[in-house]
Amino acid sequence: MEKNIEIGLLYEFYNKLLTDKQAYIINSYYNDDLSLSEIADNIEISRQGVRKQLKDAESALYNYEDKINLVKNFLKNKEIIGENNFRPYDKIMIEKINDYDLLIKDIKNDLNKLI
Repeated sequence: MEKNIEIGLLYEFYNKLLTDKQAYIINSYYNDDLSLSEIADNIEISRQGVRKQLKDAESALYNYEDKINLVKNFLKNKEIIGENNFRPYDKIMIEKINDYDLLIKDIKNDLNKLI
């Protein structure tokens, strides 16, 4: 898998576990296509500081995936299920699962109801 796509997927699943600065740097570099120098100017640190933060954030994302395997399981389930084998209700559920933020909100709501 191409690194940009791989980091993008990891970021989508684990961005809330990064520091704000790491999340900003990953998002700016991979999603907004900013250079290290542009990011450095935006957050007022050196280019080398941005590079170190970027590498640390990438390492953190890979470590989270090694321990939790959300992306691996998501891709495996998506491959097993296939888009053409769904009933209408199943398609709605898959869309819901694909919307990570909505899933987190649903979990929080369920937990609040239990509490």
